Amino acid sequence: MTNPQVPAQEANQLRKNSLGVGAVTFLVVSAAAPLTAVAGGVPLSMLLGNGPGIPLTFLFVTAILLFFSVGYVAMARHIRNAGAFYAYTAQGLGGMMGGAAALVAILAYNAMQIGVFGLFGAATSGFFAGLGIDLPWWVWTYVGIAAVAVLGYRRVDLSARVLTVLVILEYLVVLVIDAAILFKGGDSGLTAVPFTPSAFMSGTPAIGILFCFAAFIGFEATTIYSEEARDPARTVPRATYISVLIIGLFYMLTSWLMVTGAGSDKLVGELQALADPTTFLFGLAERYVGHWIIPVMNLLFVTSLFAGVVAFHNGVARYMYVAGREGLLPRSLGVTHPVFQSPHVGSVVQTIIAVLVVGLFAVTGQDPVLALFSWLTNVGTLAIMLLMTFTAFAIVVFFGRRPELGGSALATRILPVLTGVILAALVVYIAVNFGSIAGASGALAVFLPGLVLIAVVIGFILAARLKGADAAGFARLGAGQAA
Repeated sequence: MTNPQVPAQEANQLRKNSLGVGAVTFLVVSAAAPLTAVAGGVPLSMLLGNGPGIPLTFLFVTAILLFFSVGYVAMARHIRNAGAFYAYTAQGLGGMMGGAAALVAILAYNAMQIGVFGLFGAATSGFFAGLGIDLPWWVWTYVGIAAVAVLGYRRVDLSARVLTVLVILEYLVVLVIDAAILFKGGDSGLTAVPFTPSAFMSGTPAIGILFCFAAFIGFEATTIYSEEARDPARTVPRATYISVLIIGLFYMLTSWLMVTGAGSDKLVGELQALADPTTFLFGLAERYVGHWIIPVMNLLFVTSLFAGVVAFHNGVARYMYVAGREGLLPRSLGVTHPVFQSPHVGSVVQTIIAVLVVGLFAVTGQDPVLALFSWLTNVGTLAIMLLMTFTAFAIVVFFGRRPELGGSALATRILPVLTGVILAALVVYIAVNFGSIAGASGALAVFLPGLVLIAVVIGFILAARLKGADAAGFARLGAGQAA
């Protein structure tokens, strides 16, 4: 649905044909923040999850996401919409569920971006304090918000170019560490222990699986850029599979070498002895590469976080744009910039939200990592996994109602149902155990995951309102542009 006050061809379209496979892939991989995940998420997954079994866990999760991607890209060939999960849910499960998905997606990407800004502020503050510039974390967070706002307001290919450089540097520094551990043989020789069933089942596998899934958050964004991609019928599927494989194989290889570097039998004990488990990779780097790499890692850790917030900002701006364009949210959100063809209004709104939430946490003296980062990124993870669950079942219904579209039973029914059931089980697990996973207690342990339910209810209300005011528009929710 178009804004009646703005010519659709001039101000209500994203910039077409601006992104190729490589650009979309880097936009997606940057959201996964590879260095951040390896330095921060992987040690925690080993400590709290299944220890030396994390490499096999990454392989398991990669396989699940590849299964999910089969139906996901099959649907992408028929729906070209920057609303991604929202659009697929609406077209498969109907407008009411679509409304719920839209608000859950907006919550998810806002929570992920603002949460990562907490860690960005803390890491940047620590980095510059080492250079003699000692400023509070929130000052650096606001500097980051301003920089992201500029990139989000302008053309998406500018963001893609910036992220390409940052992501390549992230991968290079981790691969240097990987190569050093590999060539030196690790603590006691290369071992296949991390790929054994006993290692996988050690500790708490469910938490290990959850952390591994969280490390992939952002891979689904390939379809968010479908309206801006060159030849989207080819670009989106290729970028999706490439993203999952790059992220999954990289994490599997690196986590295996981290286990090897510490020694599979010494790993958990070494992690438990650390005051901060996120220093684990830095310790391995100094041991196997040398002290010279530590300042490089500190700088790239900051840029890794920045790349992640840019990618999440682009995602939430597009979800807001689509929700405005299709009438769920105010139509003033559903227009693009007359010059940059970016979802500039959604970008500005997201920036304002980030400024206010960060200000709330700063004024109340909350810890930027243990509170802002941990609480909000876990809310975002829960919300995105719920969206994936909706989408998995939407794929089945979408193709079931349209047998003329073809598609194998494996791609459009069996694999989507399998992944949907797995994802639904993980959503329940996260919701029930949210307090212990996110480090929230008391009422917060209920309120924070409850935000997802609140988003669902608001989405239903907005969809019902649209249905009453514009039945035809309601019926077209998620349809977007012709694929």
